Amino acid sequence: MYLQVKDVKKSYGKDTSYVQVLKGISTGLERGQMCVIQGTSGSGKSTLLNCIGGLDTMDSGSITVDGKEIFGLKPAQLSDYRRDNLGFIFQFYNLVPNLTVRENIQICQHIAEKPLDMDELLETLGLTEHQNKFPAQLSGGQQQRTAIARALIKNPKLLLCDEPTGALDSKTSRDILILLEEINAKYGTTMLIVTHNNSIKNMVHKVIIIKDGLVKKEYMNETRTPAAELEDL
Repeated sequence: MYLQVKDVKKSYGKDTSYVQVLKGISTGLERGQMCVIQGTSGSGKSTLLNCIGGLDTMDSGSITVDGKEIFGLKPAQLSDYRRDNLGFIFQFYNLVPNLTVRENIQICQHIAEKPLDMDELLETLGLTEHQNKFPAQLSGGQQQRTAIARALIKNPKLLLCDEPTGALDSKTSRDILILLEEINAKYGTTMLIVTHNNSIKNMVHKVIIIKDGLVKKEYMNETRTPAAELEDL
């Protein structure tokens, strides 16, 4: 299994402010699969994503990505793990305002060992004609496409997406989901998507539902609905 999570626990605070967010999460994902993590606010889905991404340390348990255990890694080792394995896409684009689209993407291109071809990626994401624009000159959808390109240029094995369509309207959300679907098919990128949007679960290979810090249910989609046909985005 490409991603394996075993009995992961995570808490915050001490004494009266102590809260256990993850209470023993176990799940996994095969290489090349698209997976959605769903749950109400406070269920622990973003915390789990951050633990997998090495942005947050877990109290106990095991997370292995491509056979590499990340629990117990030192900060410098976690930094190498993120650089070599992961791409991140967030609800907020976090683009550098005084850099062009191309320059924003180059930030991650320069740290990658085997980056994707810049011009091909710009073409795939429909950004070729916008590559010399600054973020303030772009629509929300174009800014999110730039953020996706920045994550993908490293040719990551695992793409972690936290509410990637949360700040977008329905049409733009569908465009972004179609794009993620195409990326998964073209590059074989494994994707883990945290979302409140109930429709997105229909387009992925696997669905994980978290409640009160535990996996309440997980299942494989026998039939998937293409992103272009999703309703109520």
